[in-house]
Amino acid sequence: MEGRSKRVQFAVKRLIDVVGAAAGLCLLAPLLLVIAVLVRRDLGRPVLFRQVRPGRGGRPFTMYKFRTMRDLRDAQGRALPDAERLTPLGRLLRRFSLDELPELWNVLRGDMSLVGPRPLLMEYLPRYTPEQARRHDVRPGITGLAQVLGRNALPFSRRLALDVEYVDRFSLWLDIKILWWTLRKVPGGTLFDGAGQDVRVVDDLGLHPGDESLTWELSEGSRGRGGDRESRGAGVDAAAFAPPSAEERLRAA
Repeated sequence: MEGRSKRVQFAVKRLIDVVGAAAGLCLLAPLLLVIAVLVRRDLGRPVLFRQVRPGRGGRPFTMYKFRTMRDLRDAQGRALPDAERLTPLGRLLRRFSLDELPELWNVLRGDMSLVGPRPLLMEYLPRYTPEQARRHDVRPGITGLAQVLGRNALPFSRRLALDVEYVDRFSLWLDIKILWWTLRKVPGGTLFDGAGQDVRVVDDLGLHPGDESLTWELSEGSRGRGGDRESRGAGVDAAAFAPPSAEERLRAA
């Protein structure tokens, strides 16, 4: 009976995704157009950042975001730190998560959901434990537990634990609470994590394949077309994070 209930809830979740993404794209079309024009003027072409990410079951898909950084490199051809490449417009878009709006198209296509674990890198797939890999039992999301409970400040171990917790505890009510907390935090810019995330600081699991600049060369159009890299954020002491369960924190907030 529980399995049937979950299947029904997932069906309703997909319906909500389709209706929500379609409505969002229609209602936000003027804003999307304005942002596209501003990005085109600020950064040139392409307007969108495209990168291959793993979806449900680890199947690859192309994720879309608005570009926020210039493609500036040193003499050795390595990308400069994000803080030096992030433009004022890009900082504004990130502060209010406006750079994520094109992902509504991914939701409409069925690549993503409004709520779920954030899609990470394809290169991480063979490095997950079987338990961590269960984060791919559901569609990745625009927002999720890790986003409302710490986002890029969380070390990878905690982030993946929250992703698996979401899979185990999934319910429409939990999705509603996550969406509610996302909508509460976005207007105040409290989900903004600075210029980006330094993978070396938060990768306490050894998931990243060495020099982080290499992994971004694998993405379609990321080199030589002005593509940016997803946030690498300010340094955080990973040992400082040992929060209670996501459900408890959402309930207590």
